[in-house]
Amino acid sequence: MTVLAVLFSLLALVGAGQAVAARRALRRLAGSPLPTSPALPASVLKPLHGAEPGLEEGLRASFGQRHEAPFEVLMAVADPADPARPVAEAAIAAGPAPGRLLAGGAVLGSNRKVSQLVHLEAAASHPILVAADADMLCPPEWLTAVSAPLADPSVGLVTCLYRGEARRDTAWARLAALGIDWHFLPNAALGEALGKAQGCYGATVALRQETLERLGGFRDFLDLLADDHALGAAVRRLGLRVVVSPVLPGHAMTETSLAELWRHELRWARTVRLLNPAGYAGLLFTHPLPWALLALALAPGALMAGVLGAALGARLFLATGVDRALGRRLCIRRLTTLPIRDLLSAAIWATAWGTGRVDWQGRRYALSAKGRMTEAGSPRHRGS
Repeated sequence: MTVLAVLFSLLALVGAGQAVAARRALRRLAGSPLPTSPALPASVLKPLHGAEPGLEEGLRASFGQRHEAPFEVLMAVADPADPARPVAEAAIAAGPAPGRLLAGGAVLGSNRKVSQLVHLEAAASHPILVAADADMLCPPEWLTAVSAPLADPSVGLVTCLYRGEARRDTAWARLAALGIDWHFLPNAALGEALGKAQGCYGATVALRQETLERLGGFRDFLDLLADDHALGAAVRRLGLRVVVSPVLPGHAMTETSLAELWRHELRWARTVRLLNPAGYAGLLFTHPLPWALLALALAPGALMAGVLGAALGARLFLATGVDRALGRRLCIRRLTTLPIRDLLSAAIWATAWGTGRVDWQGRRYALSAKGRMTEAGSPRHRGS
């Protein structure tokens, strides 16, 4: 038996234990009671880009929040001809809450989402700002759950994790959703439970206007790819807490090809690696199945077959636990994709160690060591 085979088998067994711990952490998070009061006046800020499947549903959910205080939904498109514009205008016309769309506005920095947030920040009329990605599918209690903790003056920012929701009937959209459900979500829940994640998840960021003003507004984050992480770190430097609310909105996945899925997830992976190389290296323990397969290939036999069985069993244990925690039906067909999803995630993890550019919203960016973005031209294919 080679040294590498032993090393790979140990990585697989540690990863199997990590999967069991992640399952427990997610079930604890998903079972936590949601904050229900107080309801605070809030402005929901939604930068838009493109009319992907799920946008109409997501905007309808934003307007339909069960929130006992006044709230408004403010949206922005950088290009007045953006196909998201008529979807937003229809949502405003039908919405039970006040809404407004900002069309146009100067592009203020490399991160165009943050550029739109600068314009939305100036238009907001309530003391609580809740920035949410356009592709979020939020349950009716989401707004209260992410804004109520801000009644505590020691809390500076509230964020939340999210689940994957395929909004195109493609194998790639379903695989992308499984990547969130079976990799990102339980691993982030475990990191938060251990106090190691120190996360700020940009799909939802809620903070008081006065806190944002102390930070210089969204303008200070205009050229950062991981603006959410930087915002959370800045709030912590003020001596305020960042709270992860247990509400779990859906993230609409719309990938139509392997290339699109790869670009999307590679951008996420490279962002994490730039921000926290040590933490990113630790993610090697979240891929027990590929390590077990490598060990078996190097040292065929009953022992390594047992290691493979343990790794696969732990990953299935995690996947079924996640699905139960999220209220999903047990689906054998869904579970049969687990090995494919795990191998794909491991390949993206390994590839992200290399240098390279990222594609986002149809543009290509070069990244500095500190995560600053510089536009480097247009990709051959539409970015994610």
